[in-house]
Amino acid sequence: MNSISVFLIYLLLFFFHQPKTTVNMNTKIVIAHRGASGYLPEHTMEAKSMAHAMNADYIEQDLVLSKDDIPIVIHDIYLDDVTDVATKFPERKRKDNRFYVIDFTFDELKTLQVTERFNPKTGKQVYKNRFPKAKGNFKLHSFQEEIELIQGLNKSTGKNIGIYPEIKEPSFHKNEGKNLTEIVLKILTDFGYKTKNDNCILQCFDAKELERIRKKLQSELFLVQLIESEEALQQLKYFATYADGIGPWYKQVLDTKIDDTWQFTSLVADAHKLGLKVHPFTFRADSLDEFSTFEEMLKTLLIDGNVDGCFTDFPDLAVDFLDK
Repeated sequence: MNSISVFLIYLLLFFFHQPKTTVNMNTKIVIAHRGASGYLPEHTMEAKSMAHAMNADYIEQDLVLSKDDIPIVIHDIYLDDVTDVATKFPERKRKDNRFYVIDFTFDELKTLQVTERFNPKTGKQVYKNRFPKAKGNFKLHSFQEEIELIQGLNKSTGKNIGIYPEIKEPSFHKNEGKNLTEIVLKILTDFGYKTKNDNCILQCFDAKELERIRKKLQSELFLVQLIESEEALQQLKYFATYADGIGPWYKQVLDTKIDDTWQFTSLVADAHKLGLKVHPFTFRADSLDEFSTFEEMLKTLLIDGNVDGCFTDFPDLAVDFLDK
């Protein structure tokens, strides 16, 4: 047994609390953003195991297709900011000098070493106090492998932790002759995720694609419309025709601070009037910006701002806060 395996067993024992056998969408939820990515390299099996041990309500999976149509769990369509692809396959970069997941088979992708996120131009680690770059033995994996891990841990621990997959850049995939969405929905169906009762929330930034999932592909899953632009904030009524929730940037919930007290935009109230849940991203204890402490951030948004959940790199801290 290697050191990582021993480490994970220790984590499972150390963080094991009372099993979560149900997840009530009427309570506030904690979504492990790319797993426990504040502690281990993002979207690795180790980060997902740690998030499960920390009792997150949901664990996120960003999904991109390989050359041979396997959904890979990785943050975006590029490889060169979280792996050693530039060293192993230097000749495989495109004209923009980036390395794309879709240009590699699953077997090729499994040969890469995954590391803490870094800037591919400078080589510098993005979050300098997180797991050291280029240390450890972390690998890419498929969506199916991660579902098997989470469902297996649910079985062995008695927990009921959900999955929160994202369809990444569907237009890019279509331009490459690929159909990511249908492949992902087939895998979800095969593993028992079909309706809002099946502990799966499906998300996407592409509004037309998420609407297609609901209306044309007739998915009955809980759907969340991710929001990037300010213009999208004006489309809540449209989103409510097919989605069950929205995922805005947390700063879109905040307004101004008056006498040390945060004021809020109307986003959460407007969404709630339309029956939409609000799950903002991303809560980071090591990137606080407007807040002096992570607890202040959690209280401001989860309690005072009345959002319904949060994407966080530090699920243990959010779980502990809500437990209190």
